[in-house]
Amino acid sequence: MQSFKNYTGTMYGGLGQLLYVYAQAKNLEISEKLYKIQNLERFEFHIWRELLDEINEQVDHPALGLDIAQYVQPKHLGIIAYIAQSCDTLGEALTRYYDLHRLIYDGGPLKVDIQGKSLSIRWEVLPIHLTSQITDEIALALLVQFLRLYLNFDDIQLEKINFIQPAPKNTRIYQDFFHAPIKFSQSRVELILPQQVLNASCKNPDSTLQQLLVQQAKDLLNNLPTTTQLDERLQQNILKGLQKNNYQIENIAEQLHMSVRQLQRYLQQQNTTYQERVQEVRLLLATQYLLDPHLSLHEIAILLSYSEQSAFQRAFKLWSGLTPRQWRQAQTKKCK
Repeated sequence: MQSFKNYTGTMYGGLGQLLYVYAQAKNLEISEKLYKIQNLERFEFHIWRELLDEINEQVDHPALGLDIAQYVQPKHLGIIAYIAQSCDTLGEALTRYYDLHRLIYDGGPLKVDIQGKSLSIRWEVLPIHLTSQITDEIALALLVQFLRLYLNFDDIQLEKINFIQPAPKNTRIYQDFFHAPIKFSQSRVELILPQQVLNASCKNPDSTLQQLLVQQAKDLLNNLPTTTQLDERLQQNILKGLQKNNYQIENIAEQLHMSVRQLQRYLQQQNTTYQERVQEVRLLLATQYLLDPHLSLHEIAILLSYSEQSAFQRAFKLWSGLTPRQWRQAQTKKCK
């Protein structure tokens, strides 16, 4: 039988940071292996398994994955967190995830099916002998915890949670976490929700992207000849449009309740163009994304709606005089 060490799947680097945060919070011994992965963009699945096993040996908790999930933050989930928080609904976020799931975890793609009035979300492909109760429960718990924290998910009742592993001694802790019926020894790891969850809206006021805009875009707006409420709305819509790869001037003008000609005329009065405003927002976002060591240049290019990484690299060098990698390395040196 194949050893899990020979499995080629990889994990997003931010999940290693999540384990580090958890270990610190619980005053655990932090292994050299856990230290080493803190600044990696990705690491191998077998290391994820080994780290979870190491922590499990130190923590007397009947549902370790559920406990770890309570420490999750958007930075631990990377590109999917950025995109999910910029989407208007969960259905929109899931649609975007289909295109990007391998950037988060390239071993077990997410499967979503409509079953009557219910929505089934599950992970497949990963061979059963490579999983454990901890890996399964943390996968579901991270998803549910993220939904609770960053989407309007409080009023949505989960219908059922399925696990493939046998039932542990204490099943009540799972019911208390998920607030749903739990079944063990099932054919697959699965989360079942009411189909109406697809219309659940994001908590935009809590969005990392919205906070970024409020905190950092002010300097950019102050450089304009006159800063108006329209400028702020324009920048917000461009920012969200970039995350959805839907930032064309026709769509942005419609959101501002203007015609394309009216928007172009307004920008012309400020001696700028729509494309220049888009590039300003892209530069603002690029410098923030580059500060996250777990985001690869490919992922950043996607977040900025570039069709190719090379196009992002050329544009960034025109803005800053440095390649994205050089800029990131320079910032890392400053922090040391």
